[in-house]
Amino acid sequence: MANFLRIRRGRIGPAEVGLPTGPGARRTPGLRREELAALAGVSVDYYIRIEQGRETAPSDAVLSALARALRLSADEHAHLLGLADQVAGRTPRRRPADPRPAGPGLRLLLESVRPSPAYVLDDVNDVLAANPEGLALMPGLGDWPSAQRNTIRYTFLHASARTLFADWDRVARNCVAHLHTAELSAPGRTAALVDELSSASSEFAALWRRHEVWVKRAGETAFHHPAIGRITLANEVLTAAGDGQRILLYQAPPGTAEHDALVLLAMTTGNAYRPAP
Repeated sequence: MANFLRIRRGRIGPAEVGLPTGPGARRTPGLRREELAALAGVSVDYYIRIEQGRETAPSDAVLSALARALRLSADEHAHLLGLADQVAGRTPRRRPADPRPAGPGLRLLLESVRPSPAYVLDDVNDVLAANPEGLALMPGLGDWPSAQRNTIRYTFLHASARTLFADWDRVARNCVAHLHTAELSAPGRTAALVDELSSASSEFAALWRRHEVWVKRAGETAFHHPAIGRITLANEVLTAAGDGQRILLYQAPPGTAEHDALVLLAMTTGNAYRPAP
């Protein structure tokens, strides 16, 4: 929590919150502690104790005031509250989910959305299930043992990922920002994955230290795929009720060149797929 606040304080300048910058160069990047305390309406001493980790039970009201002063997004605000619960030893607002396999209903759903590539993911983006197009969209993912399949691990460690994702930097930032949200829902599994990726990828380690936090939702992803060429797909993230599992779905409207490319991708998988007439 202290580290998160320090990083966020260093990223927002006085002019952004209506404060004068004053003459000369500032030695402190971003806001000074006393400036943030004043904006949040708390004493400087109390804020310093929070940022130094000596105050372990700040109230929601104080944290919300700090979130407003730092202009945190809703995702970042929720993350700050969750970190505070962790520090204070309080019951988490979101109970950690026990890892479990994808159920038959979700597996049937993956089959029903073909030829759209789709995956069932857990909190840390372990691939619990995928349809044939999902494995084909990320070349080499299906060659890994089931226990190793993870879309964040793929992004940073698989040789194909650099050329597959047309905007690899954006995809990588999204991966790390999402993984920060899993610190609260799956702390043990998150720590293990972070240790592995930090040791293997200096780029991951640098992004992790930035402590950017957001929940990945709908958007678009551009691919340079070896079998179907350049393609941009809309993506949707659907959350299963209460168990930490999500469905990641890539799709394109029927009748478009992108949808035709997905039909072609389906045909390359060797798994029976018959397009609708």
